[in-house]
Amino acid sequence: MTDYGHDLWFGSFITPAARPPEGPVETALLAERAGLDLVSFQDHPYQAAFQDTWTLMSWVAARTERIRISGNVLCLPLRPPAVLARAAATLDRLSGGRVEMGLGAGAFWDGIVAMGGTRLEPGQAVRALEEAIRVLRGVWSTDEPGRLTVEGEFHPVAGVRRGPAPAHPIPIHVGAYKPRMLRLTGRVADGWLPSLGYLPDGPPSLRAMNEQIDDAASAAGRDPAAISRILNLDGAFGSGDGLFRGTPDAWAEQVADLALQYGVSGFVLASDDPADLDRFGREVAPLARELVASERTG
Repeated sequence: MTDYGHDLWFGSFITPAARPPEGPVETALLAERAGLDLVSFQDHPYQAAFQDTWTLMSWVAARTERIRISGNVLCLPLRPPAVLARAAATLDRLSGGRVEMGLGAGAFWDGIVAMGGTRLEPGQAVRALEEAIRVLRGVWSTDEPGRLTVEGEFHPVAGVRRGPAPAHPIPIHVGAYKPRMLRLTGRVADGWLPSLGYLPDGPPSLRAMNEQIDDAASAAGRDPAAISRILNLDGAFGSGDGLFRGTPDAWAEQVADLALQYGVSGFVLASDDPADLDRFGREVAPLARELVASERTG
């Protein structure tokens, strides 16, 4: 069992479709009304059928009041980290501290190159991501003396002025599956953000992957429990008995099991269906919280 003891939270993972333009915004508003804690958006700038994720996030932040907002995950090779740091801090201040940062090292390299990005080998992409996190945190650290210099291989900055500071410490969640990325997560990230459908052996994969994150965190002098574990999931409400294929009560029991057995505390449903998001927020989330609280106190 790997229960890190975090409170559970629930979110949505929305496709930034271009038609209809207000579709993703209306879905985000519905997610907020359903009581979800976070709304997140895919980021594929090379996909012509999608609206720009950062612009969409800004519009959603202006239209909502409470829900947190994140990319899931932002395509770092097409978003220079020093510029991204200022954009995130600005949106965080304007939204009252509701921005979170989901980052990916890059995956669809043909599309990235077509948009003017540089193709990286896997090891290079991992190093580039770690450099980018240093730049992000350095720009945000307005209490540090002097200008920021990072003599990086991929994202060097030479004397950039720090700021603006975000309204709250923006957590950086990393989408990771392979050992180098898992170790990076343990060393420098605030959260781990995989997708259930990409886990090689389903939920049992989480145990060994958690161990790699925990070992890297401990080696870096960090508390492994300080790194949140967030899971993108998909499914369908119904009468089936498979993973996330049954009733809301069955979903809640499966969520509670993932929290208690594997330490997952954030659950993000990949769906644009209003009925699914409403059930997830109003039925699954409260029952799952009750089940986990009961088990922990019992």
